[in-house]
Formats: sequence, C-alpha cells, structure tokens
Amino acid sequence: MDADLIKLVNKLQDTFANLGGELDMPQLAVVGSQSAGKSSVLETIVGRDFLPRGSGIVTRRPLVLQLIHTPVTENPTQTYTEWGQFLHIDKRFTDFNEIRREIEQETFRVAGQNKGISKLPIHLRIYSPNVLDLTLVDLPGLTKIPVGDQPSDIERQIRSLVIDYISKPNCVILAVSAANVDLANSEALKLARQVDPQGRRTIGVLTKLDLMDAGTNALDILTGRVYPLKLGFIGVVNRSQADINAEKSLQDALETEAEFFRTHPAYRNIAHKNGTRYLAKTLNQVLMNHIRDKLPDMKARLNTLMGQAQQELNSFGDAAIYGDKNQQGALILRLMTQFARDFVASIEGTSMDISTKELSGGARIYYIFNDVFGHALQSIDATHNLDNQDIRTAIRNSTGPRPSLFVPEIAFDLLVKPQIKLLEAPSLRCVELVYEELVKICHNCTSSELQRFPRLHAQLVEVVSELLRERLGPTTEYTQSLIDIQTAYINTNHPAFISGSAAAATALSTAPPKQVLPRRKIARVVPHPHLPLLLGRHVSGASNAPGHGSGTAKETFLNYFFGQNGPGPLAGSTVERANTVHSVAPVGRDVSGADPALETGLMAGKRSIENNAAFDMKSLGKHIEAASSDSSGHMTMREEMETNLIRSLIQSYFNIVRQTIQDLVPKAIMHLLVNNTSQQVQNRLVASLYKPELFGDLLNEDEALVAERARVKALLDAYRDAFKTLSEVTLKST
Repeated sequence: MDADLIKLVNKLQDTFANLGGELDMPQLAVVGSQSAGKSSVLETIVGRDFLPRGSGIVTRRPLVLQLIHTPVTENPTQTYTEWGQFLHIDKRFTDFNEIRREIEQETFRVAGQNKGISKLPIHLRIYSPNVLDLTLVDLPGLTKIPVGDQPSDIERQIRSLVIDYISKPNCVILAVSAANVDLANSEALKLARQVDPQGRRTIGVLTKLDLMDAGTNALDILTGRVYPLKLGFIGVVNRSQADINAEKSLQDALETEAEFFRTHPAYRNIAHKNGTRYLAKTLNQVLMNHIRDKLPDMKARLNTLMGQAQQELNSFGDAAIYGDKNQQGALILRLMTQFARDFVASIEGTSMDISTKELSGGARIYYIFNDVFGHALQSIDATHNLDNQDIRTAIRNSTGPRPSLFVPEIAFDLLVKPQIKLLEAPSLRCVELVYEELVKICHNCTSSELQRFPRLHAQLVEVVSELLRERLGPTTEYTQSLIDIQTAYINTNHPAFISGSAAAATALSTAPPKQVLPRRKIARVVPHPHLPLLLGRHVSGASNAPGHGSGTAKETFLNYFFGQNGPGPLAGSTVERANTVHSVAPVGRDVSGADPALETGLMAGKRSIENNAAFDMKSLGKHIEAASSDSSGHMTMREEMETNLIRSLIQSYFNIVRQTIQDLVPKAIMHLLVNNTSQQVQNRLVASLYKPELFGDLLNEDEALVAERARVKALLDAYRDAFKTLSEVTLKST
C-alpha cells in the first residue's frame, strides 16, 4: 500500500489544482542557484532530456513534475512506454523534445517574452517504467544581479516565489549546491535554514563533484561533519556541457557517474550512498515517509475544508427547486415577506442590522423633519423682501382716495399672503427628500438569499418604487394645499396673533418721538387774510396727492413764493422766509395794528399769483406725478409708525403660520406617504408578483453565482472523495 501513497497524493494534487483547493499536498521542491545543476539532476532522475536549457533564467515558472512508475507492458500494439501529459492540455507527448517546446511556449504565454517570472505553475506528468513515484517542483534559479532585460527586482521576485513553496510544512526541500563553490555561499541552504532551522525536512544535494580543484574533496560535507542535516547530503555527477553537445545519453551518464564514485579515492567508501540512482530512491522513500507522517494532518485539514465548503454551498441555496412550482411559489412568497418586513423594520428602527457608523432608515427621515426642514423654515425672514416703500405703497393703495384713520386691514392681507407662500418651497422639498430616502431604504433591503435572484430583487424594488411614486402625488398636493389653506383665510382673531399685535402696538406707542429740528423763529407779523385760504386750497391739496407725504409740492410752492430757491413774487418782502404753512398766523386773528408795509407786500403777492404766468397748473401736475413715482421720498412720522406696525404684524402672523406648517407637513408625509406605503407594501408585492407564470423568470439566478456554486460543489465532492480514500489507506509500520 505504501507504493500507492505517492500515486494517491499525485491524484489529489491534480484534483485540487484544477479546482483551486487549499490543501497543501506533500511534495519535493528543488531549490538552487542558477547553473547549480538543478535541471540536470531532474533530467537524470527522469532519464530523459525534456527541460529547456540556455543562459540566464530558463525556468521562469514553477514546474510541478509528477513521476509515475508504470510496469513494462508486453502489448505489441503499444509503440511507446514513456510519455508525458500536461494538465493544461489533453494530449499525450511521446516525443520529449515536444515536451520541452510546450514548456517554453506555456512559459511565454503566462510570463511573457522577457525574463520575468510568474507564480502560476506548470503541471507535467511523466509516465515511465524507469522512474520511481515522485512529486518534484522545479523552481526558478536564485540570482543576485539582473542581466539583460531582466526586471530590476528579479532577486526579490524569485526569493518570494521560492519561499512561498518551501515555507509550507508539507514540503521537503531539495537544496542543490555546487561542490566547486564554498558551501558557506550556498543560497539554497541559506533559504532552507530560514524556513527549516532544525534541518528536519531538507536534503542537501552536491553537484559538480568532478569539477572540484585537484587535491580537494567534499567528503566532510557528504558525511555531515560540516553542515549537519537530518536527511543528509547526497553527491551526484551530471553531464558536462561537452557531454550534452556530444549528445551523450543519460544511461551512459549514469554509468560514468557510478564509475566516478567507485574509483574516486575519497568517495569509494561511500559510493553506495551517492549518485543519481541512490538520490531517486532516497527521495522516494523520504516522500513516502513524509506523506505517511502527514496523513493525519491532511485528514484533519480535509475535515475543516469540507465544513467550510459545505457552509459556503449552503449560502448559495438549493438549486433543486426549479422543477417544482409549489416550491418556487413558497420561496418567492417567503422572500417577498422578508423583503417587506425588512423595509418596515428599517423605517421603524427595529432592524437587526443597524449601522453604528451613519444614520439609516427612519432615523434619516427624522433628521429630514427636524434638522433639514426645521432649519429651512427657521432661516426664512418674514419681511426680508419687503422694504418700507413697498409697505407704504400698499397702505396708500388700499385706502383709495380717502385718508384712513387706522392702518387698513386690506394692506395687511395683501402683504402677508406672499410671505406665507415662502413656506411652500421647503415644504415640497421635504416631501421629495423623504420620498428619496424611502427609495434608498427599498434598494438596501436585501439578503444573501435574495441576492441569488437579481431579477426577483429588481422586481421587488420596482413594485415598491411604483407604490412610492403613487403616494408621492397625493402627498405633494396635500402639502401644497396646506399652504393654500393658510393664504385663503387670514385669521387675525388668532389668540397668539392678538397678543402679538397688542405687544407691537404698545412698543410703537412707547417709542421715543422722532427728533424734529427747531424751526426758525418767525417775526410776529400778521399776514393777509386771504393767504391762509389760498394756501389751504392749493398747497394742502397738493400735499394729499399720492406719493407726497413729505410735503414736497407744498415746500416747492412756498419756496417759489418766498424766494427760497430762486426769485419769487414775495422775494425781498419784509416777511421772514418760512418752511411750513404753520409759520403764518391762522385765519381770524386780529390784524389791527399790522405793519402797513407788510399788508402792501401781501396784496402785491396776491396780484402776482393771479397774474404771473409762472403759476401754472400743468407745471404743478408734473411735480405731483414725479412725486407719486418717487420711492425715495422721506416718510412722515405717521407713515413710519404705520410701516413698522404692519411689519410687526406680518412677522407675528408669519411665525404662527410657520409653526403650523412645521407641525403639519411631517404629519402629512408620515400619514400619506410613509405609513401608507408600509401598510400596503406586502399586499402590493403579492398582488403584482405572486403569479405562477412569473416564477421561472423571477428565480433565474446570476450566472456567476451558478458557476460559483458548481465550483464549490465539485470542490466539496473532491474533498469527500479524498477523505474517503485517505481513510481507507492502511498504514504499515516502518
């Protein structure tokens, strides 16, 4: 049974290499510097020339070489007894020169035409009655300096590749060193010591013993007195380059090697423990013992790998449901129910898979209501887009031709409604944000089982998204109607508004009066009796014109007569210039004792008014029209008071409406969009997708998942077969 161990391991190795398994099989790794003779040792063991040769790095990919001993057949129809087979191509190679060319082409295909290397191995089996069962891995030769077009880090790449192989506990290291180089400089032994410091799984091979300087020998090394190894050192003599050029056969080379050890004075006593034939037998025995020692560990590892593969296969689900409609329907119904539950749980915050790194689900909806929407409403200034002139114009336009004793209510309605409309945009945006968040929640509701069926998941998301779109319209319309309702009826009887209005009025009434510059002292004169009447009829009428609250026309009129801004009819009179009508004594005052000169001047002014062409009603109309369109005119004290009062009232009422909208919009969204969708989602999914004619299409699995399930299942079967085979092996005691 021992003879079959290596064959068993080779078979398992091929199986796991094809499936990508993780089981490390026992094997021999050949390590050595460039030109140390590694390839020659392997060819001598096989008995055939089949490895590429040349200068520099020739082996640029690991070559997993499996030697399989075949009995000599007496079948006359079989024209060959030795052949090779690659794992990457289904073909028997009886010409070993073709094997060499195939190795070169496969190396070029993966590692490129330059001198770079690759970790992807080449698997080659050689069947021959002249070999012993062995598994060898030929690794690239160790180098120090890049030569030619080799990569600059070629040394690091090769060392990393070699260590990847020899660091595995199931690997026996075959350290090849040239005998004509000081053993202290052996790179192979140096790397072997790093991973095997006790030397328990390292075999030393000394090549080129025939090339040592005359008078020197490697007897101390071969007997273990220089560098002790548990498995010892074995010396070999390979063909020289002259022998290769002369096409000396390997059989003749083996005879020459045996003759060398028998006749050499230093090695003849240990000749039976050296040579290529002894090396092959030793490697075979070491490998079998190593496999025997590692079988328990391999079985334990196989147990672990089988459990992992079974668990991974279970995660892909059972593919046997595709022929049964009842099983398909039950699976779809279960997945739909789980999807609906995950959707609702994510909104309500009861999901088992809650993130601790960021807000998700219902927490994000609350954030939209409280932070985003709330801050957007609070950032709106109720009167930021209203200046004093707009408010004054609205007040005047709402009074018509008659002066008002109080601030007109129509002006307040006219001004407050557009301000309430400012709340519409953030309210509608709040609806959109919640809708978008629900769509995200819908897309995130998935599971590993549901991911098996991308079409089913896509249909579930589409149905819920369609339901959300249906609810988006009514929610938006209702939210907009909340704003329209507030603008439809301005409730000035609201308790909060009444108290706010009273406070504003009190604040205005207690405000300090506007500072008025002192008037110039007027000479105590008695005007003409007809002057007040004249001023009252023309100037007072002009001052009541729209846009003339500042008395511009009145001042223009007086300035004209009294010559303040130019020569007028009363310029140069003895009357001191006045700025207002109140500078003149009122009608009915006693004028006895008046200055005759003053009376004469007033009479002259009257005649000038009646006769002078400068007093033209058309000219006065132009002043009135210009003043009505002037927005930069100064307001009177009353107009300022009315403007501030209206502004305070708008602010007070806007705050009431803002609080109402901030409270009602989230409630409307929750009722019409969130809760409604949560209540209807499962019924909608069942009504839309639970149809037998759709089962087959909905349960189409992802192609990559189907391929991965097949790979894992094949790997699991291989693990089971290997474990069964190993369990049946009867180990013989050594």
